[in-house]
Amino acid sequence: MSNKAIKIGLTVVVLALALGGLLRATLREGTEYYKHVDEVLANPAEWQGKNLQLHGYVVRDSILRKRDSLDYRFEVSSKVGDAVHVMRAQYTGIVPDTFSDDAEVVLKGKLEADGFHVAPNGVMAKCPSKYEAKKNAGGPS
Repeated sequence: MSNKAIKIGLTVVVLALALGGLLRATLREGTEYYKHVDEVLANPAEWQGKNLQLHGYVVRDSILRKRDSLDYRFEVSSKVGDAVHVMRAQYTGIVPDTFSDDAEVVLKGKLEADGFHVAPNGVMAKCPSKYEAKKNAGGPS
């Protein structure tokens, strides 16, 4: 083998290793898992400290707001069969207009020992009644 071929081969290997390391480091930081409350509560230790999008429903009468602040504490649940799984959550910031009891929500944040910590602007609430098609809307009478 010639000296030139060895240099080219070594350069390709170094570049591939550098690109692989950069790709791995970048993807590890940006990874965000989409999970339901029951999936996370099945093994909470596995999900602690990881970036999550948590799907569930706001538990009725669980929303508490600290007076004169934007600090919220509430519970999020999901139901699988007859079992209801509930997780505490906390958020500081402005919540969407559709955030209320029984609202379907997706929360962005991290699971910590004391519950789910929602990131800034991490509350997305749905209001299904607003978007359901009306009966006979646009259809035959």
